[in-house]
Amino acid sequence: MQNVNIFFLLLGAVLVLAMHAGFAFLELGTVRHKNQVNALSKILTDFCISAIAYFFVGYWIAYGQNFLVTGELLSANHGYDLMRCFFLLTFAAAIPAIVSGGIAERAKMRSQALATLLLVALIYPFFEGMIWNGNYGVQTWLENQFGAPFHDFAGSVVVHAMGGWIALAAVLLLGARNGRYKKDGRVSAHPPSSIPFLALGSWILIVGWFGFNVMSAQRVEAISGLVAINSLMAMAGGTLAANFMGRNDPGFLHNGPLAGLVAICAGSDIVHPIGALMIGACAGAIFVYFFTYTQNKLKVDDVLGVWPLHGVCGAFGAVAAGIFGQQALGGLGGVSFISQLIGTGLGISVALIGGFIVYGLLKLTIGIRLSAEDEYRGADLSIHKVSANSDESMF
Repeated sequence: MQNVNIFFLLLGAVLVLAMHAGFAFLELGTVRHKNQVNALSKILTDFCISAIAYFFVGYWIAYGQNFLVTGELLSANHGYDLMRCFFLLTFAAAIPAIVSGGIAERAKMRSQALATLLLVALIYPFFEGMIWNGNYGVQTWLENQFGAPFHDFAGSVVVHAMGGWIALAAVLLLGARNGRYKKDGRVSAHPPSSIPFLALGSWILIVGWFGFNVMSAQRVEAISGLVAINSLMAMAGGTLAANFMGRNDPGFLHNGPLAGLVAICAGSDIVHPIGALMIGACAGAIFVYFFTYTQNKLKVDDVLGVWPLHGVCGAFGAVAAGIFGQQALGGLGGVSFISQLIGTGLGISVALIGGFIVYGLLKLTIGIRLSAEDEYRGADLSIHKVSANSDESMF
């Protein structure tokens, strides 16, 4: 049976690994042509740094297990612990992938690489272990006080809200792209460079997300068809709501399913499919509203809208699990609304504090932003010395 579980986790790991191609193409299609090479390069580089950081440090902090042992011990139980680390690593690596979309087009690549190392080795596993491994007694206290621990089956807060709120800290410290906001109050539009690539990124993420959610069970005997159908319903609800609220804007349309999937992660194993549809639809509408408000009113230049998509929708999803997971609304129960509020607030706090510390220290030491000249030329030529296209009119 252990071999079956290992194969099950391998399939999940591969599906979530593929999602990083989705992150890459989503960013590739959103940024301007002069930053497309950089978008692809950041995601792959950050993933590899995440793999090293999580394998050697992050997994140990979260689960108290390290792999600096003999090969005989590593191969115990057919290497199940190693495969579990691989699977959870693909989740951890989503943190810098999320942040990458927010800070696109003006961040130094080396600074982001160092931030990735610190976030995946220290900040993310601290909260991951607290929620998914019961570290520090927080979950026990919530259960004793409110009848149930914080429920986050597949990471609405542990992964997505953490990434989104860390990204908000990074974006605020980094500042807006040059020319984005005019002195007279006007907002300069920076339209997506490629809707087809943006749509491709969205579709890759959608497909991989079923590994992200369903295979969070981590063992074959724990798999649930409810998780799969709830993910589908939330995806559909998020897509249609975002398309309606965004008035057929393809950017909103293709981010809508992602908003729904972010929100359903927490309660995908306990809510009714109708509840999942409602959660997804609310998340799609929330994304459109907060993206527009953030960009145009608050003038926070979050390029891909990762704070509203992952930060806000992730937090909403965890709280919604405390509502729609109740038996009175068709859920399976075993969830506390108060615990969901506290756990969500705790995740946001850890993300913001950790994000400001990591990016604040980097800003004070080596800097986190390209020079004005390099930003104008584009990260492709300034950092990688190559353009994504032969066409010289990239601006």
